[in-house]
Amino acid sequence: MDKTIPNLATAVAGIGDGAVVMIGGFGGSGAPIELIHALIDRFKATGHPAQLTVINNNAGNGHIGLAALIEAGMVKKLICSFPRSADPVVFTELYLAGKIDLELVPQGTLAERIRAGGAGIPAFYTPTSFGTDLANGKKIEDFDGRSYVQERWLKADFALVKADIGDTHGNLTYRAAARNFNPLMCTAATVSIAQVRQIVAPGGIDPEHVITPGIFVQGVVAVANPQQEETLNRAGAVYA
Repeated sequence: MDKTIPNLATAVAGIGDGAVVMIGGFGGSGAPIELIHALIDRFKATGHPAQLTVINNNAGNGHIGLAALIEAGMVKKLICSFPRSADPVVFTELYLAGKIDLELVPQGTLAERIRAGGAGIPAFYTPTSFGTDLANGKKIEDFDGRSYVQERWLKADFALVKADIGDTHGNLTYRAAARNFNPLMCTAATVSIAQVRQIVAPGGIDPEHVITPGIFVQGVVAVANPQQEETLNRAGAVYA
């Protein structure tokens, strides 16, 4: 029952070529920088994993975190809602060069597709994107005189998330806005791995404060002093 993972390298060791990986965060808030960098380290050492499909809110900034993962050539496709963020130079250059695919999803639809994946709902209807290019090829239905677009669930092989406190059973809490996509992604992935600031014994978290129950989490790894994307970018950091 103890889901503690001893280190970051072990935490990402099971991610293979071609995996679909959800990565939590809203920009830098709640982004599991250390888990992402551990995955890059593994790729540089072994050449694996490659050809990943990544699901994230945005396309990364600067040259650290998700942007560094893309820059390393590990990602074949990105599913996101906001590819044009503060400094998405890495993704922009690769996309314009035809070296990475993009599936653009409105932000609310992205969240609901992930939630649907976790809830076992294969499809749902939303008016968002009707009449736009994003609705091309999708089923359209009328309900009560309004047109709705059918959207399919999103599920993943792995979710990499950042939480605040986790116990050894995988129960998680989050700090403020870092909650964002992380809890949804834990429910929609076959294997969810959380980096947490602190690991406590069972009972160390008030049950009323648990946001993600441990049943949705397969591993927790301690990162006592997690880095923040915006701070790294202001310093001009490059993960290479």
